[in-house]
Amino acid sequence: MTARVTTVAFAGIDTIPVDVQVQMASGLPAFTVVGLPDKAVSEARERVRSALSAMGLALPPKRITINLAPADLLKEGSHFDLPIALGLLAEMDVIGHEDIASFVVLGELGLDGSVTGVGGVLPAAMQANSMERGIICPVDNGAEALWAGELEILAPSRLTTLINHFKGTQILPRPKMPKTEPSPISLPDLRDIKGQESAKRALEIAAAGGHNLLMSGPPGSGKSMLAARLPGLLPELDARQALETTVIHSVSGMLPEGGLIRTRPFRSPHHSASMPALVGGGHRVRPGEISLAHNGVLFLDELPEFQRNVLDALRQPLETGQVSVARANAHVTYPARVQLVAAMNPCRCGYLGDNDLACTRAPRCGEDYQARISGPLLDRFDIQIDVPAVRPEELDLPSGGETTQTVRDRVLAARTVQSLRYKNDHISTNAEADGEVLQTAAALDTDGRGLLQDAARQMRLSARGYHRVLRVARTIADLAGMDGVKRSHVAEALGYRRMVYRR
Repeated sequence: MTARVTTVAFAGIDTIPVDVQVQMASGLPAFTVVGLPDKAVSEARERVRSALSAMGLALPPKRITINLAPADLLKEGSHFDLPIALGLLAEMDVIGHEDIASFVVLGELGLDGSVTGVGGVLPAAMQANSMERGIICPVDNGAEALWAGELEILAPSRLTTLINHFKGTQILPRPKMPKTEPSPISLPDLRDIKGQESAKRALEIAAAGGHNLLMSGPPGSGKSMLAARLPGLLPELDARQALETTVIHSVSGMLPEGGLIRTRPFRSPHHSASMPALVGGGHRVRPGEISLAHNGVLFLDELPEFQRNVLDALRQPLETGQVSVARANAHVTYPARVQLVAAMNPCRCGYLGDNDLACTRAPRCGEDYQARISGPLLDRFDIQIDVPAVRPEELDLPSGGETTQTVRDRVLAARTVQSLRYKNDHISTNAEADGEVLQTAAALDTDGRGLLQDAARQMRLSARGYHRVLRVARTIADLAGMDGVKRSHVAEALGYRRMVYRR
């Protein structure tokens, strides 16, 4: 008889059911795993053997074959350890075949028989729920599986505990639901930034509408400080967004304490990041920083220092909201709807335009430095602002201005208006509006339309740039509490469309 255990393989954030078939036959002793396993799956033989030995069980001297079906699908990861072990135990009559028939199983085994945490338990639990099955997962991932719905969850800490549960000598309790309220996070206050009122205004607009933002200015002008205060202005994720974001982090094995991610991600990769690190991919295809920032903010500091081909790889995801990674052995898609915020110096020395501090190559150095950023990528920034150096007399003044909470209240009010406006269009912010939805939402009066058309001709705006001005103008009107988009809103939006890029 062949023991069968159900587990899953991952293709991006999607799960594919895998049938683990365990057979013991007469012949020379052997332990073979087939079905296109990777190195981690092949090494499961030794982990399983050692875990059973720690329990006082020895594999029988038979020919053991483990088949992972479908056989033409690449199997990656250490989560196949536990299903293989349970299949062997069923074949050895330690547990019944019927005990494991109604579960989806995943987990890694330690040499001492412990069951350690793995990534991807949440999407696996969602797959199990859709199949009307329960799930067996490590105790560290038990709380994570609770978010998949009402299903039976067994979360043992050791293999012996799971066996005792099946034998009826020990009952595994259902994992406890983690705290639904997010832990308070100490975020820097917008009030701490002295001066830069125009930059704060641009940051508020970007937060309210989910717009991409590019800041250019000399070193020490406050660009990174402004970006660090953006998360405090953003609303928490709704239920759908929280689940989407949590699934990505679960597959990456980066989910903290098994709870839902309720705060918007803020990812700030170093400028030395490679293309697989930023966009996704690698030998074992994994989500990149842009996917880990899904429904949140991707902050790229020192933008021109990134490799140009890496930056250009962001162009398509910024438009479509997803990343398609195509490799010879894999073709997966990750969600990647992010708000891109970037900061840069005007040139390598950072002081272009300052006669006292600029280097001797100015202005040529600025042209060469800014040319590292392609025009099509710059066109995808809704808001482009200069952040000038703060004057010494402003630094001596006490902290003043509006607090993060004050600005956040206005941002939340504008976001609420947008969510009601687009409730039937499956979008949540003005930055996502397009086509007829945008034309209806951002309908201009006669003066506003005339100003935008004249500016589009004089500034030579692309069609993308034209519509991005409309989106920003719509957000400005929302912050002002107005239903229609007026000429003043268009004028302010055009002021943020001034291209930092110069040839």
